[in-house]
Amino acid sequence: MFLQDIIFVKGEESKVGLLKGFPGAEERLHLFEADIYKPQEFEKAIQGCVFVFHVATPLFHTTGYKYNDVVEATVGAAKTITNACINSGTVKRLIYTSSVVAASPLKYDGSGYKITIDESCWTPLHLSVPFAGDSVQNYTPAKTKSEQELLKILEQKPNGLEVVTLGLGLVGGGVPSTTTLVIVSPITNNVIRYQEQRYLEALLGKVPIIHIEDACRAHIFCAETPSLKGRFLCASSFVSCAEIAKYYQKAYPQLNHEYLEEHGKEVKWGSRKLEDKGFSYKYSMEMILDDCLECAKRSGIV
Repeated sequence: MFLQDIIFVKGEESKVGLLKGFPGAEERLHLFEADIYKPQEFEKAIQGCVFVFHVATPLFHTTGYKYNDVVEATVGAAKTITNACINSGTVKRLIYTSSVVAASPLKYDGSGYKITIDESCWTPLHLSVPFAGDSVQNYTPAKTKSEQELLKILEQKPNGLEVVTLGLGLVGGGVPSTTTLVIVSPITNNVIRYQEQRYLEALLGKVPIIHIEDACRAHIFCAETPSLKGRFLCASSFVSCAEIAKYYQKAYPQLNHEYLEEHGKEVKWGSRKLEDKGFSYKYSMEMILDDCLECAKRSGIV
């Protein structure tokens, strides 16, 4: 296993409990506590690493630090962590977990959508998008600006460091999560989570989705593939909110009919960069939606 150092947030020790049960964890697993608002705390964990996965992004602002908001904190942390990778002398590749919210195909002048969504798309942050709640209003510019900053650093070729940004779609599957709640929101009739689904559709034309296992495999692929760098989008399906609801209607015919109304745009998924490098997805739309539903049932949500 190439990853030996795990960083966790104070108060979330339970989330790393499973890792301690892995074979060899006692000798090879090292846990570090760090705060994204104090990014210098990550430097100790980075020392001696060959690959670094930067996964964390704050969703809510924490006062009392030098940052004025979530966007400043996210961008500042990305820069500090990247500099720590450069200065380490050992890190060969930094893999940054980005999001498709940074890759909207909306035209910059607000006149509509481009024909396809791919790695050339960047979200125009000056445009107002329907269904945008407080959390996504912070999350979208934070992911967009931090990814742009990392790719600028890549262009400077700092000490041979390779930077990969992996823009994930809406992640679903067999583990309880906020994103799973977003996917099954037509069944649960959760208005807030459904608005987040509609926000993605309004921002991107449709909703890119990916299974959690494919997302994990994609991260490993980005570390193990030789000479990999640059921006990659990662989603196995690109579906409208109505398509999700219509699939669930088979099991839940009493579904509110307003969920079945089509609002998706004629935008096509045009990203194949990851697949062209040799990656393949294992989970189809149906498998993702089925696993989300089963997860929701086990958790007592449905």
